[in-house]
Amino acid sequence: MSSNDLSALMAPLWAGEFRFVALDVETANRNSASISQIGLGCARPDGEVLTWSSYVDPQMDFNPFNIELTGISPDIVRGAPIFPELWAVLEPFLAQHALVQHSRFDEKAIDASCLHHGLKRPGWYWVDSVKVARKAWPELKGNGGHGLANLKTVLGLEFDHHDAGEDARASAQIVLAAQERLGVTLADLVPPPKPVQLTLDL
Repeated sequence: MSSNDLSALMAPLWAGEFRFVALDVETANRNSASISQIGLGCARPDGEVLTWSSYVDPQMDFNPFNIELTGISPDIVRGAPIFPELWAVLEPFLAQHALVQHSRFDEKAIDASCLHHGLKRPGWYWVDSVKVARKAWPELKGNGGHGLANLKTVLGLEFDHHDAGEDARASAQIVLAAQERLGVTLADLVPPPKPVQLTLDL
């Protein structure tokens, strides 16, 4: 994919200020590095969530189970950027924001993809919205749990499960709903990212 195509793909992300960014991925098979879609739920200061997503060509075989689960097939990702292309423009954006994931699967998939492609693993601090949901709705333990499917029903959320953009938006909405329910500041749930420390060779 050309640099112009990537710039156009990423353009919605440069247009606003965000309090935090929720990230979700889908994979082509059981290999965590086989990312086939990346989605972001970018929470604005006013509580609106901008949803962005891109298919990714994992350059790996697709498992029939994953195709059925996500609806993503080799035909759909044909012509999509490969992970290193997308990561080159996505990583600088993500590095500026506090990050949210629903369970640690997404963090592990990003790390695995970076390792697979010989890229530096980011080593960021992630907030798990499952843990946030457990604080806000402890009564769901043993009563449907804190997975996205059950929270969708309990909170009345509308999203298509197993679409990376939709799931990322749901994760962001869960954090925002938990903030309101708990009566705390957003920083109590999603601390701002620590500034990057640069080491100068003198």
